[in-house]
Amino acid sequence: MFDYLNIANIVMNILNFLFFNIISSIDYSIYSSLDKIVFIDNSILNSPYFEKIFGTSSTSGILLIANALLIGFVLFYTIKLLLSNFAVTQVEHPLSFLFRIIFFGICMNCSFFICEQIINLNSALCFSIKDVGKDIFSTDICFANLVNSLNIIIYSEQNSLNFFSIDGIIKSLISFGFFNLFFSYSVRYILIKIFILISPFAILSLSTKSSSNFCKIWFKCFMSLLFIQDFVAITLLLMFSLPFKSNDLISKFLFVACIYVLTKSNSYVREFLGGISTEVQNSFNTFKTNFNSYR
Repeated sequence: MFDYLNIANIVMNILNFLFFNIISSIDYSIYSSLDKIVFIDNSILNSPYFEKIFGTSSTSGILLIANALLIGFVLFYTIKLLLSNFAVTQVEHPLSFLFRIIFFGICMNCSFFICEQIINLNSALCFSIKDVGKDIFSTDICFANLVNSLNIIIYSEQNSLNFFSIDGIIKSLISFGFFNLFFSYSVRYILIKIFILISPFAILSLSTKSSSNFCKIWFKCFMSLLFIQDFVAITLLLMFSLPFKSNDLISKFLFVACIYVLTKSNSYVREFLGGISTEVQNSFNTFKTNFNSYR
């Protein structure tokens, strides 16, 4: 009997050691980068290769393709206008089309600047929310400080935690919840870059009434992806305001509930604004649903 108990203790100690190393690895590697990938500003555009892909002028990169498509729209309208005399069909007035194609053609070539200003405005709103929290709590409202507060609450002794206890289970749920957050917001980061790259085509689609729905879908998805960080900032502000105590089980579960809210932030924003999901299996279905709603 003594041997069985001894073996069980050895196995538990080994598992505790393994879990502690995994959780510590998440603590030191993810939390420092989570703030950078969640709270996006115009630095997301500061990549020489990204700018080259987008196009530094109207004759390079994505902008070159968009301008070629612009010429295609003009040719298509010209042919349609000529054929309308024979087919007796109504087409948009030439002056109206000319105004729209010139105006949105200029906007299309300034789409990088337009996206940059949208990101700047959203970033200013987000950091204003965080500044409110900083004034109230005298600390930066960020994931790094939140995790430091969590470790003080959860750990009863320095570098000591039993993962087969309530505290250990809570700590594991929180750490793997943050890992899920990191992946979800990494997907969001990539999607924002993709939507910036297709912004010239979205703006150009406004030049004709038949294709303008594409811009509406693009704008809704792009804004919903950006607004997530404002929702996260408000949630973090709430988390810092909650009275967490090391001997209070309710406060610990409230912390876990807040982490769950953060993991579902994209779903909540989509319910409010619409947009696209950062969950890989739902992204294409969401975009298809949005497109069908405008048809």
